[in-house]
Amino acid sequence: QVQLEESGGGLVQAGGSLRLSCTASGRILSIAIIGWYRQAPGKQRELVARMTRDGRVTYADSVMGRFTISRDNAKNTVYLQMNSLKAGDTAVYLCYTDRVATTEGVSDYWGQGTQVTVSS
Repeated sequence: QVQLEESGGGLVQAGGSLRLSCTASGRILSIAIIGWYRQAPGKQRELVARMTRDGRVTYADSVMGRFTISRDNAKNTVYLQMNSLKAGDTAVYLCYTDRVATTEGVSDYWGQGTQVTVSS
């Protein structure tokens, strides 16, 4: 019932910027945590950034100061503003929601991912 729709990925040159969006839809009562992971070929999936409903934020050390996460609770939407992009940021970025409460219960959900490619 809950679907995550991601957008904003693409090809960008090093030093450029990109803005990712993810919107959760369905009979959602609340989302405790929403954020972004990324996975590059041959690499382990890693947390990029996440935000709790009350605004507490966690960033990976590798993106600190370059990426900014924001959340619109009314729209069940999370954004990731990515600045000063590096070749090492190339990966599939996946939207993640933790402890999503619906009329059926509480579950976690993943988006299908959006490709970000940074050329150097």
